Amino acid sequence: MTEQLFIATERFGPADETRWQKYCGWAKIPGLVEVVSLDAMLCRHLIRDLQDDDWLHIVNEDYRTDYFYDLDYLKRRVAGVPRRSILGLYRNSECHIEAPPAPGNFVWMGYDLIEEETQISALTNCGGFPDVFRNEELNRFGLLAGFDRVREVRSALAERHPEESHAQCEMYAIWRLDERGPEH
Repeated sequence: MTEQLFIATERFGPADETRWQKYCGWAKIPGLVEVVSLDAMLCRHLIRDLQDDDWLHIVNEDYRTDYFYDLDYLKRRVAGVPRRSILGLYRNSECHIEAPPAPGNFVWMGYDLIEEETQISALTNCGGFPDVFRNEELNRFGLLAGFDRVREVRSALAERHPEESHAQCEMYAIWRLDERGPEH
């Protein structure tokens, strides 16, 4: 079974006003209402300065020191941070996994393709790859919805753009924790 991972990111959407407007004008993703991504430039990773205890809970490989195995620990680390997204993830699964990576009120968002060294999304932050996918294929969060299609896109990016580092991606299935419940 694929490992369950978690990360906390800053939300990026209309509340970001000028930055959002500039991004939407550049990205040209129809129907986009918010970017939900692992892209560290668009959706800043909230835990960047590691504390001693973090090392017991993080992935700590392949440039993924802000990805956590322990959801409860991550939630404690970002408690009180406004405009956050706590994302549950599966990395490079062999099939679509129906269940979110942890119990709780997780909502399916879609798939992202991330070049891990720079934490850049090939879907939302590379100016597009029109010979591989159309921006119209991206959902309202800037993600691909279907497992078969994201695998096709990942493979085609690597084959057609071997010189482009952002086209050498890892695939992430993303769920977001809906924290609007009575306990929050």
